[in-house]
Amino acid sequence: MSDPRDDPNIESRFLQDANEKLAQPGDPTLLPGESMQVSAKNVSIVCPYNGVLPGTLYLSTYKITFSTSEHEPQLTYVAPMGAVNTAEKVGGASSKGEHSYGLDIQFKDFRAFRFAFKHEGHSRRVVFETIQRLAFPMTSGRPLFAFEFGIGAGPSLTDANSSTTFDMKVELARIGVPSEFWKFTTANESYQLCNTYPSVLAVPTTLTDEQLTAVAGYRSRARLPTLSWLHPENQSSMCRCAQPLVGKFGKRSKDDESFMTEIRKTNPHCEKIVMLDARPKLNAIANKAMGGGYEDEENYQNMELVFMDIGNIHVMRDSLKKLRDMCYPTTEDAHWMSSLENTHWFEHMRLVLAASVRIVELMDQELVSVVVHCSDGWDRTSQLCALAMLMMDPYYRTIAGFGVLIEKEWLAFGHKFQQRYGHGDRHAGDEQRSPIFVQFIEAVWQMTIQFPCAFEFNENFLLTILDHLYSCLYGTFLCNSEKERKPLQGKTVSLWSEIAKDVDEYTNPLYSMSSQPKVLYVAASIRRFQFWAGYYMRWNPEMRPHESEHDRTQELYRVCLHLKKQCASMQKQLNEKSAAASASLQVGES
Repeated sequence: MSDPRDDPNIESRFLQDANEKLAQPGDPTLLPGESMQVSAKNVSIVCPYNGVLPGTLYLSTYKITFSTSEHEPQLTYVAPMGAVNTAEKVGGASSKGEHSYGLDIQFKDFRAFRFAFKHEGHSRRVVFETIQRLAFPMTSGRPLFAFEFGIGAGPSLTDANSSTTFDMKVELARIGVPSEFWKFTTANESYQLCNTYPSVLAVPTTLTDEQLTAVAGYRSRARLPTLSWLHPENQSSMCRCAQPLVGKFGKRSKDDESFMTEIRKTNPHCEKIVMLDARPKLNAIANKAMGGGYEDEENYQNMELVFMDIGNIHVMRDSLKKLRDMCYPTTEDAHWMSSLENTHWFEHMRLVLAASVRIVELMDQELVSVVVHCSDGWDRTSQLCALAMLMMDPYYRTIAGFGVLIEKEWLAFGHKFQQRYGHGDRHAGDEQRSPIFVQFIEAVWQMTIQFPCAFEFNENFLLTILDHLYSCLYGTFLCNSEKERKPLQGKTVSLWSEIAKDVDEYTNPLYSMSSQPKVLYVAASIRRFQFWAGYYMRWNPEMRPHESEHDRTQELYRVCLHLKKQCASMQKQLNEKSAAASASLQVGES
């Protein structure tokens, strides 16, 4: 039996009334390209921390906003439509209880909104369908809000005209390509070799395009070995690829074996090469039944194969779900530590960081070149390469450099952002979703805790990146590959250009490149890890410090700037006095 409150005539009257009131004073501020769609009064938010609060619900093309009407001070709850994971109706005609009829909205960033409607007077269907339409546009073939924002912001602000636009050739040139041993290849300039790789690749100078094509045919998804980073002092290299297509019958490839030999020869300091397989060995063996597998050390000259035992995307998704369940909506102090242990989140973090540290040890201490892969080379491989590079290259620890690192190792090399985070897609149960990039960002945060003066950026910078991973406001994290993203250039705004406008907000006042070691050896130990309450618990007001980390950082940053100005002024006065004394001495001597 249908609910009379979902009658379409009531919907039409409700929508008409709402649209007439869209531009009232106190309405949410709109971004360029953003438009208000629906406002609903006499709605309450059922908050697990503040109780039931009446107010007005606003739905725009970019965000959900709820403003309280009776609470002092007024509270405002805001969340991007792009961050919605699920939206479901709660209750019906037979529901009893004052707040049993409404909508339940779960977000991808650990938030949840529960809205309750009055039993009489209005329909929730228009609100529900508006959220479905705006939060999941990809399901119905509509564009994400990032494109409307790009149009509203104007051509001067889109990523095609941004000074922060990433250039693979420029970054590879920074690390020393081309050189005696490494060259650029045009074999993938139209993505004909591998459609999930960047168009610009660096490979050993001795290899021909025909050899590259042959090797691509032996690697999963045609993701052949290619250069990620060169050690500036010893020339050991870090390459990345996907698993070999060994299969059940142990298929070999002479071209692939020769390729590894050529990579090994680019390193004048070591005759050995190490293949780091991020997977547990049992998983790699199981992949042989599906046509994949792992390298046989006997077939590769002077190569050592090491398995790093990191779980797959499904393991990480289940682990983060357990972490969410223990954090929201309430926390249980009595079992906090055991609950955290049962998520295995820190154990997974330990394995990821330990594998990254092992890469650093091999390249920086043992002068060994490494090749890194997992199954397809776009999840765990991106984590390990990016974290190891962050530990070894101080440039990537700057605000601009970290953006370059993400652009290169995650975006250009085909981490499947669209699929892993379900941008604009209502299928929340998709098995391909997984928090691989979230885990990477937390690993970076753990590194900043251990080395608080080694990173130019602060926690707010990392939180902003994760917020816009889901928001669909910028074009940075859209699509699954460089090839898919290329047609979007000039149509969306870059997150990095927006960050560059207000860089002080993201600057760590303790940063000091000169006083820090060039290579960071992170302690990959659970005993050294901290729970990232600033991200996972930030929606719980009971867990927020009285003074936020961001406010403390900004105040310290202002103090540092003031002291630097004072130092500069005193140095100037000292120089002037020194110059005057020198001039006076010269006059006296003459």
